[in-house]
Amino acid sequence: MRLLPGVLLSLSGFLMFGLHWRPGAYLVLVAAVGIGFVVDRSLGRDLSLIGFGVVVVSLVEVSTNIEWGHMLVMGTALVVAVLGPYLGSRYVYRDHAVRFPVLTGKRWGKREYGYLVGIVALGYFILPVYMVSTGVYENWPAATDPDAIFRLFLGTNALGIWDELFFICTCFALLRRHYGMWTANILQAVIFTSFLWELGFHAWGPLLIFPFALIQGLTFTLTKSLSFVVAVHLLFDFVLFLVLVHAHTREWFPIFLY
Repeated sequence: MRLLPGVLLSLSGFLMFGLHWRPGAYLVLVAAVGIGFVVDRSLGRDLSLIGFGVVVVSLVEVSTNIEWGHMLVMGTALVVAVLGPYLGSRYVYRDHAVRFPVLTGKRWGKREYGYLVGIVALGYFILPVYMVSTGVYENWPAATDPDAIFRLFLGTNALGIWDELFFICTCFALLRRHYGMWTANILQAVIFTSFLWELGFHAWGPLLIFPFALIQGLTFTLTKSLSFVVAVHLLFDFVLFLVLVHAHTREWFPIFLY
């Protein structure tokens, strides 16, 4: 019974972003929070915080449009989706369950830096094949002038940071208070993957994103460092940015094998 509200919450994210069936998604989300309160008051409160963020994001167009107007609207919604649960946890529920551990006092060693190098290598070999062979890169606008290239770079990086703030430091952290690590990790990964599907990572993108989301949850559990998981994500997204520019204009960044 305790697992049911978490599963329903995750399902609502899939319905909302993956299938874009908003009426059903909202009903499932309300059921998740309601059952959560029945099972355990603290579970209901934490699910309500996650639900708030999910609903806020659902109210705007989630797309790869890099026009300044759209970036401002979508960016505002993403900020509210993170600030709402943080402020609610800290000042309404007063448990400070949502935290963003940047300065942990722990230095990165050879293992951490080696991991970062490995992430860049994986991105280099996987992303061009995925983006180009499937034509998914066309879900992003062609950036061929300095302003568009800057907006594309800004958008990919800002979204990468937000992914970690919301899906890992908020969704995963709140779910982790009530479920085992892998259960909470799978539940957040479903919402993470569904959101990026709506953003434009179609075709076999979920086969790439879902494991990445799980690895990020595991990495955060082991390192307890937002800085490190953000570094991982931004390095991967930097390769994504180069691939997107290259895919639209092949003579630019001709460093990829595909």
